[in-house]
Amino acid sequence: MQLFFAEDIESDIYTLSEEESKHCVRVLRMVSGDEIFLTDGQGTLCRCAIAEAHPKRCTVQVVERTPNYGRHPFYLHVAVAPTKNNARMEWFLEKAVEMGIDEITPIVCQHSERNVMKQDRLEKIAISAMKQSLKTYKPVVNAPTPLDVLLRSPFDGQRFIAYCDGDHRTPLRLLYHTGDNALILIGPEGDFSPAEVQAALQSGFQPVTLGPCRLRTETAALAAVAFFNLLN
Repeated sequence: MQLFFAEDIESDIYTLSEEESKHCVRVLRMVSGDEIFLTDGQGTLCRCAIAEAHPKRCTVQVVERTPNYGRHPFYLHVAVAPTKNNARMEWFLEKAVEMGIDEITPIVCQHSERNVMKQDRLEKIAISAMKQSLKTYKPVVNAPTPLDVLLRSPFDGQRFIAYCDGDHRTPLRLLYHTGDNALILIGPEGDFSPAEVQAALQSGFQPVTLGPCRLRTETAALAAVAFFNLLN
């Protein structure tokens, strides 16, 4: 199954972008009549036949549409402080999309090591990972957001904050209810400050631990993604 990204698939005849056309025709060497699949990143899967295998404007005929393809029964939002090494954050994004995630928000904290992210590059990584893992939902990748702004934002589901030090944290597996939407906060390498933890608790976030080991930021975030997907 060869999956391509197409943001707007309304008609039954569709022309791939130049980048996707090149990949389809020149890299994969596909020809007229071959079958490919398109997704709009919103859950629609289209089975198509190549009508014109042009390397810059490959045209396909939509044969079948399947809405809500592979949709999972919960919504997962991970808000994580960007790492100083940008490659680590990109690695997390790629693997999180492969496992299954709906929304990612880089959060700006007191101990944050990076406050700026290249939004267009993150989008490309998310799309590539979505196609590679044969998913039809592209996660929302938000711009860096101050933690206090995120704490005030509404969320319909369980909310957690994972941090390293504290006596009143509960293992995440004991608090999460399978099937519920989930938002989890993962702090920077220097962890959340005590004031940030207190603000989160006052906003209704539940304090949790991901285990006895101290994990890097991107490892902790990915462990959380794996945890929610495993239980669901």
